[in-house]
Amino acid sequence: MNAPANSDWQPVCRRDELTGERIVEFRIQRPQTEPGTMPLTGFLFLDGSEPRAYVNQCPHLGIELNWMPGQFMDADNLFIQCSTHGALFKPGTGDCIAGPCQGDALTALDVRIDAGEVQIRFQE
Repeated sequence: MNAPANSDWQPVCRRDELTGERIVEFRIQRPQTEPGTMPLTGFLFLDGSEPRAYVNQCPHLGIELNWMPGQFMDADNLFIQCSTHGALFKPGTGDCIAGPCQGDALTALDVRIDAGEVQIRFQE
């Protein structure tokens, strides 16, 4: 899905597509600030019944968290886990509770549902 040019909100998926343990990955649409800048990605999931979204970037080294497409959670499916150093993050807040970035947090994205569509907003 493409974001309207005049909107800060970016559509990600339909609300009814976001179910159970499914995690939706997406590219964050934003103006490129420098040539050669790597695109930012994000991920969206349900925390209970509440949609949550974060930038897919560990605060420790700035690398992507997942080790395979859609694989962000630890073995017990309780915490978001960085595939590189094993840091654990609370799904509801993004706070790091274990690992080299303990005390830091994931960058949360604003989330809203508009006409059945889940949308995110990245604020630089």
